[in-house]
Amino acid sequence: MNQIVSAETSPNPAAGAAAATDMPERTLELILAVLDEDKAEDTITIDLRGKTSMADYLVVTTGRSARQVGSMSDHVARRLRDLGIHVGNPEGYPQCDWVLVDSGDVIVHLFRPEVRAFYCIEKMWGVEPPASLKSLTADFDGGPAQ
Repeated sequence: MNQIVSAETSPNPAAGAAAATDMPERTLELILAVLDEDKAEDTITIDLRGKTSMADYLVVTTGRSARQVGSMSDHVARRLRDLGIHVGNPEGYPQCDWVLVDSGDVIVHLFRPEVRAFYCIEKMWGVEPPASLKSLTADFDGGPAQ
């Protein structure tokens, strides 16, 4: 289990700079711990450093129902705010098919399984979706609509 350490202010400027540089990793650790506690499935972390300036990491995960997706996004946002990390209002309520939580350094996409399989945003970053979603993605891979 990951140990989560909160950011501390320090009178030493070098220590403060070091804390700022590892903040994306600490934010990611917190998010992954919360998702694990909430029983998220098929969680993938995509390292965006050097690929884009929008964020350092992208986390894509699945909840079994709209209720679980909404609950996980609430928990992630609350825990980040408790540590003083700015989180805008999560996008995707009230349906909770796909909810986005943006903490600046780490962007979290929470999906219901069918919605994740349909959008398959991992492929945009060159990452294959989890094997458990393969049967769902086959439904969206070019077959005629029925």
